[in-house]
Amino acid sequence: MSGKGNCYDNSMVETFFKSIKAELIWRTRWETRRQAEGAIFQYINGFYNPRRRHSSLGGKSPLAFERKAA
Repeated sequence: MSGKGNCYDNSMVETFFKSIKAELIWRTRWETRRQAEGAIFQYINGFYNPRRRHSSLGGKSPLAFERKAA
């Protein structure tokens, strides 16, 4: 384990990385790094944040959760 307060040492980040690997990375092969970066950006901003529902947020997407909290 790393030191106290390390933002990469928690279950939410581990779950995110597992999700992106299972849903995008392991299923796709890209010709260039730029294509991979674009696909990851699109996954996060086009699917993961606005549409994918999270059990830790009460079944809401992060975008819907933020709208309701604001």
